[in-house]
Amino acid sequence: MTTTSDMSTHDPSALRAQWYRDGWYSRQTCAEALTAAATRHPDAPIVFAGSDDGRTTSVGDILRDAVAVAAALQGLGVGPGDAVAVQLPNRYECAVAYAATLLTGAILVPVVHIYGPSEVEFILEQSGAEVLVMPDRWRSTDYTERIGRLRGIDTLEHVVIVGDDVPDGALAWSALDRDHDYVLPAADADDVCLLIYTSGTTSAPKGVQHSHNSLLTEQRTAPLILGAGSDDVQLVSFPPGHVAGVGSVLRPLLHGREVVYMDAWDPRRAVDLIERYAVTSTSGTPFHLTGILDLAAPDTELASLREFMVGAAAVSRELGERAAAAGITTFRCYGSTEHPTISSGRFDDPPEARLRTDGTPMPGVQIRIVDEHGCDVPTGSDGEVVTRGPDQFVGYRDAALNVSAFTDGWLRTGDVGRLDADGRLTITDRIKDVIIRGGETISSGQIEDVLTAHPAVADGVAVAAPDRRYGEVVAAVVVLAPGAELGLEELRQHFFASGLARQKTPERLVVVDELPRTALGKVRKADLRREHFPA
Repeated sequence: MTTTSDMSTHDPSALRAQWYRDGWYSRQTCAEALTAAATRHPDAPIVFAGSDDGRTTSVGDILRDAVAVAAALQGLGVGPGDAVAVQLPNRYECAVAYAATLLTGAILVPVVHIYGPSEVEFILEQSGAEVLVMPDRWRSTDYTERIGRLRGIDTLEHVVIVGDDVPDGALAWSALDRDHDYVLPAADADDVCLLIYTSGTTSAPKGVQHSHNSLLTEQRTAPLILGAGSDDVQLVSFPPGHVAGVGSVLRPLLHGREVVYMDAWDPRRAVDLIERYAVTSTSGTPFHLTGILDLAAPDTELASLREFMVGAAAVSRELGERAAAAGITTFRCYGSTEHPTISSGRFDDPPEARLRTDGTPMPGVQIRIVDEHGCDVPTGSDGEVVTRGPDQFVGYRDAALNVSAFTDGWLRTGDVGRLDADGRLTITDRIKDVIIRGGETISSGQIEDVLTAHPAVADGVAVAAPDRRYGEVVAAVVVLAPGAELGLEELRQHFFASGLARQKTPERLVVVDELPRTALGKVRKADLRREHFPA
């Protein structure tokens, strides 16, 4: 039986050396990889299907524009070690901005496009971003209203606006000076190139750092999972600010995949796009799969769709059978921002394995299941999932967080799972105190900071409540101050005013006399979920 004491102390340099020896790592940077890709498959088609008819372009067009924008960024002084934040939905300019940032050797800081000003301000301050690229507006959100607040961030030198409404002091994306000559940066493959924020279990988002090597390794192995056929057309609905969205933006540029992007989830729109572009593969949560099955005529509108990858969520037997009857093979995968793809099922796995497990470890990835003492548990037994692999992140922006994240070189995922005799992983529970709404991880700690700031709340916590549409939603359980009253609508208005993204606003409210606690004073959230929000 292996224990953590049997392994050497965590040493990132030792793991890097191992991954170089094993051939996972090289001296190639993202800038070099993108430059090479531009000559391999320039004609691969890319469709950005926004609310209108969208825009059809190609890998070559995107990368040519990216080189020009990279030269403009270099003209602004951006280079290796600098940070460029991009808060855009799935649109042409987002792909260009992502590639352009990497072409300068700078650190790409993706920001979820629906994040509110509080989250954006934190990310910009901690990342030290010198440049922010954002739209003038998207749907009902006017991003330009935030500029006054953001001007107080010391490191932020330039705000670049994509759109026609460009306030004084900002730069227009269309007016960036593209006349500079692009210079391939002198970056190292082990430098940080991606800084992406995840809610995790703490109140403040955690900055997850990936190197050129870890990011490119993920990009090399991920195409093995979904849509490997030569005729594959993939539909992408992941927001580009998430780690899966970053991969979905970079993968077609690096590998020449044909992709159709949605800028917001709409099941009717998804069905129309699947039929129009003969989409063969897509991914999402059971919520997304149910949405298209409920609306589509399988023999016509979904006739081309062969594969649907579900991200680390249980697929009910009924849903799996519905998909199979429509000619769609479903399978699951598991990963995180820190370790993007840990395990995955495959298109040709047996049905029980596809529906009931999260698949086998990805190439180069190791998985262990350990007890509270760090000892390996028997096959088939539950324990904490710990992992390591060449696509694993290199550490948090706040290095103090690394202490609890790693155990002798192994990443503690905070999830509970088991390995079966065939080496397939099944996630069974979460140690992390998070809420997963529609596939997005939401920090309960961040919500509780806002919740307990309400004058009517003497004490309160946020827990996950089951929801048929989103899987889980935010529920607030509160103890009121003496004589106070509080309704859900009043609480929601309080959250709207806080600047947090709307999906973090409570959708359930329960008032109790006291919160159940352990002997050490920790709230027993499992008791609250069991009593007030049974599955």
